[in-house]
Amino acid sequence: MANNAHPPDRDRERSLAVFIDLENLAMGFQNQRKTKFDIQKVLERLVEKGKLIVKKAYADWSRYQAYTVPFHESAIELIEIPRRSQTGKNSADIRLVVDAMDLSWSKPHVDTFVIVSGDSDFSPLVSKLKENGKHVIGLGMKGSTSELLRDNCDEFIYYEDLERQEEAEQKQVATNLSADLPDRKRELYSLLLEACSALTRENHEVLYASMIKDTIKRKKPSFDETYYGFRSFTHVLEDADNLALIDIERNPKSGTYVVTRFGERPPTKPVVAEKPPTPPPRKP
Repeated sequence: MANNAHPPDRDRERSLAVFIDLENLAMGFQNQRKTKFDIQKVLERLVEKGKLIVKKAYADWSRYQAYTVPFHESAIELIEIPRRSQTGKNSADIRLVVDAMDLSWSKPHVDTFVIVSGDSDFSPLVSKLKENGKHVIGLGMKGSTSELLRDNCDEFIYYEDLERQEEAEQKQVATNLSADLPDRKRELYSLLLEACSALTRENHEVLYASMIKDTIKRKKPSFDETYYGFRSFTHVLEDADNLALIDIERNPKSGTYVVTRFGERPPTKPVVAEKPPTPPPRKP
């Protein structure tokens, strides 16, 4: 069957609705003996894709009390689904499906749905959302994610990849930022490099200054360049260019800055001086 769902225009901000099946994730963590599911890693990745309009998590919260505080702090609505003693299974998946379909019909401006689960039971929901023209992103753990669900989504993100990406970005920032930078500038340029990485992950070929600033503000809503001592974001880019953290050039149409490189400079080939031609041997 053809996929009729098209991802939103890259130049237009996506509106995301996130539905979290916590029990499925928690079981995946127990099976892999990991410490705990970190919701911040998930939200930091999703906010790179657009504005998070709806965030809901489903569980019997009496069994997952360790998650209630971090979920509350992330402004996620906690939907209480008591476990049924007769079957040993709760009805979180049914409630999640009903809420997602209701939102799909009632809020047409929400164009992207994120199903945080690896349960194959959600595959019909994914198909129905795509029929309604929604872009569907799945997120789960490698060891507990159904191939049926993974392959039915428009995009799928593995939680383990988020951990690796975070480590790689931290190494990149540590490599590129001089140790003698003041703390505020270090924080500022960390945000700048992370935003450029995020846009590159989302396949943006041209990194416009406005897009970079919008991404920073989604990741850090309180962001204001004047706090860091700059009159405008243009001056931030110019200073980062002077420090060789990025390369910028003017867009010929708009006249605004575009970032053409960020992070480590590509190695330059050493210039080898040409040897003068060897004179022919002198005849005796």
